[in-house]
Amino acid sequence: MAGPRPNALAWLGLSAVLLVLDQVTKWIAVTRLEYLKPVPFIDGFWNWTLVHNYGAAFSFLSDAGGWQRWFFTVLALVISSVLVAWLARTPRADWRTALPFALVIAGALGNVIDRVRYGYVVDFVDWYLGFTQLPHWPAFNVADACIVGGAIGLVLFSFNTPPAAQGKG
Repeated sequence: MAGPRPNALAWLGLSAVLLVLDQVTKWIAVTRLEYLKPVPFIDGFWNWTLVHNYGAAFSFLSDAGGWQRWFFTVLALVISSVLVAWLARTPRADWRTALPFALVIAGALGNVIDRVRYGYVVDFVDWYLGFTQLPHWPAFNVADACIVGGAIGLVLFSFNTPPAAQGKG
């Protein structure tokens, strides 16, 4: 009789580390930066600028009147719960699935903490190309980077069949 196969829930450890990193960097931004006052980090490319995002990505629905705070909070909690359930069914060694899930969970929960605590998401990384007339990229944070990285990983890894699945048809 075979014992239970280890699942990928151990990857939640990475989520926890990234969640702490997100919250620490946001705390630094809130305590050290003045709202909407850029602090150059790399001239012509990168500022630290504290902004409040009341919406979702690219400030989507930021001026919707307040209901979006709870909508995005519940949505992030549902998505995180589904991903945790999938991690429980994913073999621990399947990092192509587990890593993107862990990143998205960390990012979603990092922004949920902000929405519950402040009513908005704390963003502070401001990238732009100073030699063009293009506007600044929307400000973001560690949680946002985790979500984007996880989404990119899900797409990229979906094109590669893991070695264990090759030859099965």
